[in-house]
Parts: sequence; C-alpha cells; structure tokens
Amino acid sequence: MEFIILTGVSGSGKSTAVNALEDLGFYCIDNMPPELITKFASLCASSDRNLDRVAFVADVRSGSFFKELYVTINDLKKSGEKVKVLFLDADDSVIETRYKETRRKHPLLNLAKGDIAYSISLERDMLANVKGISDYFIDSSFMSAAQLKEKVRSLFLENVEEYIQIDICSFGFKYGPMREADLVFDVRCLPNPYYIDSLRKKTGLSKEVSDYVMQFEEAKTLESKIYDMIDFLIPLYVKEGKSQLIIAFGCTGGKHRSVTFAEKLAKHLSGLYSKVRVNHRDIDKYTR
Repeated sequence: MEFIILTGVSGSGKSTAVNALEDLGFYCIDNMPPELITKFASLCASSDRNLDRVAFVADVRSGSFFKELYVTINDLKKSGEKVKVLFLDADDSVIETRYKETRRKHPLLNLAKGDIAYSISLERDMLANVKGISDYFIDSSFMSAAQLKEKVRSLFLENVEEYIQIDICSFGFKYGPMREADLVFDVRCLPNPYYIDSLRKKTGLSKEVSDYVMQFEEAKTLESKIYDMIDFLIPLYVKEGKSQLIIAFGCTGGKHRSVTFAEKLAKHLSGLYSKVRVNHRDIDKYTR
C-alpha cells in the first residue's frame, strides 16, 4: 500500500492538493488526528476494499493531537509501510492575504489572540520537525489553484520510486527566490543580454540569446562544472530514495541567462533520465 501524509502551513493549499490526490484515485481522509493514522493504516491493510493508495491530511486543526504526527510518521516508516510526506508552504505575506480574501479564520488565531502574523509563526514552530522529514515540498506562493493541482498530479501520477522526477526551473531574483528548489545556481555573474538592445525583448529560448550567453568562456566553464556536479549528485539522491529533485537557475529578471542554463541542463539530463521537465517561472513577466 502507498500512504501519503499531506501537511503544511494553513492557507498553503492543502484542500486543493487533497482534491488532486483524490482525482488520482487516493482514498483521502481530511483532518485525521495523528494518533489514529497508524490504526487506520492497519485497517486499510486488512480491508477487502482494495485501498492501495491512501492520503491523510493532518495539520494543526487537530489541536493537541498534532504533536504526535512526527512520531506517527517515524513509526509507520519503521514498520515497513510505504509512506511519504507532502509538505505545503507559502510566504507569510501570501498566507495573510489569502486569509483576508477568503475571510477564513486561522486555526491558531484564538491562541495568538487575534494576531494573524503570530498565528503563522506559532504554526511554523509546530511544523518544523515534520517539515524536516518531508519527502516532497511545494511552495504555492506563486501558484494558482490549477498550477498546484498539476504539480501534485505530476508527483503521484506514476510510481515515483521507479524514476526520479527532475524539475529544472528558471526564475528572476527580483521576483523572489525559488524556495522549493533543492539546488539553486545564481548565474547573475555572467554578462547580461538585457543590455543588448537587440536581445532585451527576447528570452533564453531564442538562439540569439542563448548564443550570446554561451559565447563567453566563463559561461562554458560554469556549464561544464554544473554538469559535473549534477551528474555526480543525482545517483546519490536516487540511492537515498529521493524521488523528486528541483534544480533552479536564477538571474535578475528570469528571462535570459537563467532560461538559457535551464534549457541546456534539461537537454543534457533528458538523455540520461526519463522524467525531466523544465519550467520558466518568470519568463512572461514584464521587465522595464
């Protein structure tokens, strides 16, 4: 059986994520007290209902029971169960905005005496241990509901243990960091095509921009060293059971240098691994 424990910061999109899991055929249980998860897992194993994929949503709504989640997860793993933890997060400012727009009440608002910022801080403290042992991490700050659903579907549509899923992303530092990335490479050290009039409105997807970025010796050397590092690291991640790896390249605006390097690495890895995707977070954002 496959068990997914979905948790994370309130307001980060857990309801949307669990709907996506349900669409994939998971039997989903929302707001499950952690101390009951082990018992329900045993019940599923002995059931004749063919429940081979089960997802539990466990978060601070369970109150004092929530502190048992970390222990529960470790107990399940020690017992040999196939269990993965999906952790959802978002920037504090984004969470505050979402609560204001929906007019929903944060589950810790009373404990924080009505202070939403303090509520989020308290919750982060409570989630710290579980976040540290999560198998998947999604930062939904820049995602629409549809994008979050697609992200969850991509993680669990197939057997994630058979092949590692490699996501290669570009982004612009001016729009915020790529918080969910496992590896981040800052390519702002390279000459910027933005200052070339004929290239400014183009992106790293165009041959002209890519050729400009890669014509410099430092770019070629950096590319070679990154390939060497990634080729060395991925087998180690696979050996440790990691099923998703997010590699990000950042430049100033996320349109030229980072896109060029993301595309080149994706082409390099596509010949070695079967599940490689590339995404350019900020490529369509307007840059003055």
